[in-house]
Amino acid sequence: LLHDWLIHQALSRVLVLLKMAACVGIMMNNPVGNLRYCYTPLAAYISDTPEQSLLACTNPKSSPFMTVISKDFGDPFLHDPHTQSHTLAAILKVLAKSSVQDYKAFLKACKTLHLNGVIEPCWLDWPLSCPSQFLHVETLHHFHCFSWDHDVKWCIEVVTPLEIDFCFSLLQTMVGYHGFEDGILKLKQVTRRDHCAIQCYIVGIISGAKNCEMLAVLVDFHYLTQAPVFTDCSLDRLMNTLQLFHNNKDAVMQAGVRDAWEIPKLELLQSVVSNI
Repeated sequence: LLHDWLIHQALSRVLVLLKMAACVGIMMNNPVGNLRYCYTPLAAYISDTPEQSLLACTNPKSSPFMTVISKDFGDPFLHDPHTQSHTLAAILKVLAKSSVQDYKAFLKACKTLHLNGVIEPCWLDWPLSCPSQFLHVETLHHFHCFSWDHDVKWCIEVVTPLEIDFCFSLLQTMVGYHGFEDGILKLKQVTRRDHCAIQCYIVGIISGAKNCEMLAVLVDFHYLTQAPVFTDCSLDRLMNTLQLFHNNKDAVMQAGVRDAWEIPKLELLQSVVSNI
């Protein structure tokens, strides 16, 4: 609790000039040297999932983007956004029920409303700032890390570890791609390049394996999200691919890979199209 308070207080002090500029504006030079009167709203804050929860003042069992808790992270639809007014109303309810001085009662009240205990968010006095708008899905943590932490692990469970390593060791490495002569099970300090390379190979590796069809669909979704340009057709395809996974994700559970869908990054995938 004290750590979270300290982070928000430090950010409030560091960003005070930007908050002032968002309120009254400031004269700034543009790239060609002309003066422009500018405002600095909080448009985007790039961070991983735990830091997003910290900034949104939510606990890890709820989404920093949407009004949804962990048991509903696997829902196949987009929930209502977790807005600034929603968070501030919840904080006021907690303060009305218990005092910050009563540590145990205060934490219990925060847990009931899915808050992390911060009562003065760093964005509180920043005009037009809303966690549901300045927190975004980003490629490294929500796609590459999700694929490594979940997609690949599920594939290993279904195909078996020895088979996965054997298949990766047989791959002929193409120019510009990372090879895995010793397999992937013993990899340490996996980088983004490793994530990308494994995603390029994994669909071919699991091709033909039983109960892997829906895992391949989820990997396809991660491919589609990294397109350099999006059109209405590509966005529709993106939504349909994610919906196809949700419609058939019970096959993954039947294969014994998962027994629940309490995965924050899975719920965040519903926000990809709206972020684009």
